[in-house]
Amino acid sequence: MIFNNFEPDKLEDLEAYLPWALLAIFIACFIAQLYYLLYYHRRLTVYAPDGEPGQGNIPVSVIISARNEEQNLKNNLPSILEQDYPDFEVVVVNDCSLDETEEVLKEIAARYPRLKIVQVTENDRFKTGKKFALTMGIKAAKYEHLLFTDADCRPASANWIARMAANFTGDTEIVLGYSPYERTGGLLNNFIRFETVRTAIYYLSAALAGNPYMGIGRNLAYTKTLFFKNKGFASHMHVMSGDDDLFVNENATAANTTIVIHPEAFTYSPAKASVGALYRQKRRHMGVGKMYKNKHRRMLSFDALTGFFFYIFFVLSVLFSPYLFVALGLLLLRTITQLILYYRIFRKLDGKNLIWYLPVFDLVYYVYLNIFGLIGTFIKTTQWK
Repeated sequence: MIFNNFEPDKLEDLEAYLPWALLAIFIACFIAQLYYLLYYHRRLTVYAPDGEPGQGNIPVSVIISARNEEQNLKNNLPSILEQDYPDFEVVVVNDCSLDETEEVLKEIAARYPRLKIVQVTENDRFKTGKKFALTMGIKAAKYEHLLFTDADCRPASANWIARMAANFTGDTEIVLGYSPYERTGGLLNNFIRFETVRTAIYYLSAALAGNPYMGIGRNLAYTKTLFFKNKGFASHMHVMSGDDDLFVNENATAANTTIVIHPEAFTYSPAKASVGALYRQKRRHMGVGKMYKNKHRRMLSFDALTGFFFYIFFVLSVLFSPYLFVALGLLLLRTITQLILYYRIFRKLDGKNLIWYLPVFDLVYYVYLNIFGLIGTFIKTTQWK
């Protein structure tokens, strides 16, 4: 047996080196986390939203895919159709709805001539999905510049279209917006809103660093030419999710992508009200991450793992290392750095009350990222709603 030949002095050496090893790994994770904070996230801290909205010199097609959304359409569609913008249309794709969506759309269309309705019905030969519905909406759109949101979203202001459209300048083909969840109170709602802000910090700051990798379909714009030039969703049509982030991941570059975080350009939607509903939503979203470009997968995975192990090795360093004050000092330094950088960002992204949850939610966030990352790797989702 190998253990019979293990010498006592070697065991003592191992015990002597273990505290150093634990602390070294903890410090390595700290340095990695500091890199993300200072290289990426700091960019969003100093980024200033535009002042006045644009002049509205380009026509825009707003596209919404709706499946069984009669109540959401009643509540939210008028605020989109009443935008303060001179030249736009709203294309709503009724995607195989079984409720009264069709009747609601007809009633609204009678009052708003800007509304165009596209009907998608079930086909025995293939399953439809959100990507198919959006493709039909894009084909029906008469304008080059497309702005996307969901049926359960409402614009923060009458200048939503103006704010988003104003960023189609120069070589810009993709505009990444932001869509916070509504504040209802309670621990679950606070965490969902916290996670939404943290996700936005990553994809918005990465875009500012010239490395855009995703967007969210609740508030996203791009050109019709870009969509058809790169064959739309063809490369991932077999995946039910990813109409937003996978499309952006494939087509966004440092030169053709910009961001918008003015409060008037937000779109709000209700957060999930139960852990089960949140689990189903995030399982669907996380499942597409494995299809990101390799450089983006490495970037996100490295952050998720070093953030998670930062806490693991902090605990181990405290328990088994004599360097308690070093570990506590680095934890405090990282937390203070986060608070300094994130305070302004959280205010910009309508999450100022959430910043004080940071010391607790940060740990939960990294546990959550790694758990759903594993779930998304091994579990396939077969429906988008």
